[in-house]
Amino acid sequence: MANQIDSRIPEGPLAEKWTNYKAHQKLVNPANKRKLDIIVVGTGLAGASAAASLGEMGFHVINFCIQDSPRRAHSIAAQGGINAAKNYQNDGDSVYRLFYDTIKGGDYRAREANVYRLAEVSANIIDQCVAQGVPFAREYGGMLANRSFGGVQVCRTFYAKGQTGQQLLLGAYSSLMKEVNNGTVELHTRTEVEDIVVIDGRCRGVIAKNLVTGKLERYGAHAVCLATGGYGNTYFLSTNAMGCNCTAAVQAYRKGAYFANPCFVQIHPTCIPVHGDKQSKLTLMSESLRNDGRIWVPKNLEDAKKLQRGEIKGRDIPEEDRDYYLERRYPAFGNLVPRDVASRAAKERTDAGYGVNNTGLAVFLDFSEAFQRLGRKRVDERYGNLFDMYQEITDVDPHENPMMIFPAIHYTMGGLWVDYELQTSIKGLFALGECNFSDHGANRLGASALMQGLSDGYFVIPYTMQNYLSDQIQVPHIDTKAPEFDAAEKAVQAEIDRIYNIKGDESVDHIHKKLYHIMWDYVGMARNEAGLKKALAMLKDIRKEFNEHVRIPGDKEGLNVELDKAIHLRDFITMGELIAYDALERKESCGGHFREESQTEEGEAKRDDENFMYVACWQYQGSDEVAPTLLKEPLDYQYIKVQVRNYKK
Repeated sequence: MANQIDSRIPEGPLAEKWTNYKAHQKLVNPANKRKLDIIVVGTGLAGASAAASLGEMGFHVINFCIQDSPRRAHSIAAQGGINAAKNYQNDGDSVYRLFYDTIKGGDYRAREANVYRLAEVSANIIDQCVAQGVPFAREYGGMLANRSFGGVQVCRTFYAKGQTGQQLLLGAYSSLMKEVNNGTVELHTRTEVEDIVVIDGRCRGVIAKNLVTGKLERYGAHAVCLATGGYGNTYFLSTNAMGCNCTAAVQAYRKGAYFANPCFVQIHPTCIPVHGDKQSKLTLMSESLRNDGRIWVPKNLEDAKKLQRGEIKGRDIPEEDRDYYLERRYPAFGNLVPRDVASRAAKERTDAGYGVNNTGLAVFLDFSEAFQRLGRKRVDERYGNLFDMYQEITDVDPHENPMMIFPAIHYTMGGLWVDYELQTSIKGLFALGECNFSDHGANRLGASALMQGLSDGYFVIPYTMQNYLSDQIQVPHIDTKAPEFDAAEKAVQAEIDRIYNIKGDESVDHIHKKLYHIMWDYVGMARNEAGLKKALAMLKDIRKEFNEHVRIPGDKEGLNVELDKAIHLRDFITMGELIAYDALERKESCGGHFREESQTEEGEAKRDDENFMYVACWQYQGSDEVAPTLLKEPLDYQYIKVQVRNYKK
């Protein structure tokens, strides 16, 4: 069965694979490009950069955006930076070191060839963005500034204060709108893709819903790119925007695209803690804060109890009574250990009773030492807008009292399976950015999401898409009156009618919050066999509850946000099951996936390379009620020595 998985990795030495691929790929001449249609779903960094690049090359691109403007894509929320192996700091960085750090950070569960290509093109991304006018921070002499992020010992993260994602998105947006103005990109805002259309084994279009009118629309193309982000909102409370969903990806999975490594979910250590049961999302505090902020809890349990009761504040605890537990446990990396390591360490301390807020589910992120060392003005220049944001949300000034943080669902390393060319197991269907599984293994290093999204859109898909389309130039524009489009649209409409007509007595959010508690309690930061089996049974009950009790107010036609949320929830339930099936099957701990049965004496993740050195590819079996089938893509490490991750020395 494993033979069914062909990752199409080029031959040759690792450092020459991408160069050789580009030298021998098939091309489409400029006149023929104008005859070919490409659909790009999503306008975040991956989607906007792909649509702009493909449009600039001369293809006719149809681009979909669920927001009212591409500028509102969730990429805007990224704060801390973007990685690139420029070695401006002259501190020992290189393409190989970025490649190595990414593989190691992902706990040796990513494909070598894809990750090396990512490291290789990273430097080009910075040049591209500077040319677009992205205002990266600069040193006094004019050179671009860098800071460090978790899991590395060099400074390779380029940034624009704490709003790097926004500035990069504005750069990609300006490129995109240039092509819209030129007529090569046709942009549809407030439009959501509800299904893909497969004709003779190739993806040839989509069924989309106009979110304003509620009407279904058909769009045909020679190829389709999904760049729709991750599935973190399966957990309801996450750092994702509320509109983020996995419907397009799950529909592709239902149509035959493999879903890879769904259990690899990242829990970010520096999030503002949950403060009540009425919250709809969580807010991230950038990992960049760990450059100068120090994480701690009290050494004495009694001090923790006083903090929980509100009798004292963090600043009242003297230095000698503070446990800087990351510096204590991981001296070589300290506060800049990878996210999965930092998150589990915070959980260990709060489980032991040392939490510092009224729920006991928080630790301190303290800048007092940085203020003394650098002065408040210098620190504010680096992080000022993040401090402002924290104070706006919590009404606590981080200059006066340490921030409180706690781990939260953030990014998903799993996603649609893609080969080296970013093509899924359905011909003509590509997946870019967080939507695919390809580059981060079991844990993504900080500042690598922006790098991957822009790498896929600016520097990979323009080559691999041509390779795919080179033998499609004789295919006429796709006829959306084809019976496959009829069948797909009827199926989508029937499903919308079914959900709307349930007329139950529970709101979408009420059921989604129940899903959240199952996922967080049993499929969250720590997992075990009994809990995962219990979760799978409970998820079947949640689907039944949804199908019998969900209530959609308002009209089926026109703008109906609750109806759209219900469609998303249908797919989050399926996604929750996929995560749990994968977590149950993977009887090891690695990266963001922690099985309590598989840990060292010191409580660290314990991999099982003999039995689990593979990409788990899940294949749909025709019904949400039937368990999916597991296929395996073996991971063969030829250039890196696989070893236990060590951040202590």
